[in-house]
Amino acid sequence: MDGVIIKSKEEINVMREGGRILAAVLNELSEAVKPGIKTLDLEFLAEKLILKYGVKAAFKDYSPSGSRKYPNILCVSVNEEIVHAIPSERILAEGDIVSLDCGIWYKELCLDAAITVPVGQILPETARLVRVTKKALKRALKKIRPGNTTGDIGNTIERYVQSQGFGVIRDLVGHGVGKKVHEEPAIPNYGKRHGGVVLQSGMTIAIEPMVSMGDYRTAGCDDGWGVRTADKSLSAHFEHTVAITEDGYDVLTA
Repeated sequence: MDGVIIKSKEEINVMREGGRILAAVLNELSEAVKPGIKTLDLEFLAEKLILKYGVKAAFKDYSPSGSRKYPNILCVSVNEEIVHAIPSERILAEGDIVSLDCGIWYKELCLDAAITVPVGQILPETARLVRVTKKALKRALKKIRPGNTTGDIGNTIERYVQSQGFGVIRDLVGHGVGKKVHEEPAIPNYGKRHGGVVLQSGMTIAIEPMVSMGDYRTAGCDDGWGVRTADKSLSAHFEHTVAITEDGYDVLTA
């Protein structure tokens, strides 16, 4: 359990308050998604919402593992972009899907969540990709309790997604969150049952299945930050921050 940061009940209560705010931010952002807007428009709205709710953006100027600072509040990843794409002049079109990933600091504790939103009417198979990814997260949540492992979470996601004919992204993983944006443990969306780190009460973790319509391999985007599917197939992404309780789990960003 080296590096795992256990949170007190008081800290988890604070994170629950912050999680409600982050859920509201993402909900308002999702309602703004429509054909014809730029992904940068969503960044401007996120900036207004951060001010409205009196929280601090967790991603802006964040420098993971000594890399250069991320320049924005929001990650807006469209279609084949999986995560971390920088908001830009790209215009959303009917039939696109867009992942909105946002983190906030609330009373010195961090929350992280993501949703994938359809742009207007989307094709049935695209809608199925989004549904399967969201359901994979729900199935993973049911494996969260003290004594289970990160491998139990990943194995559940992997088996379900593959049974539906989609691919699980392997290069990007969930993680601990709370005192930092990224904490231990890493939580892959694949793995072996009973493998990995044992879950215990007081851990706060971000579970985030990332699913492709094609292959699991990834490539970098031209913006220098985003990650896309190597075969340019569509991808979807959902994420919740979750507290592990004595008898199960509590979704903090619902």
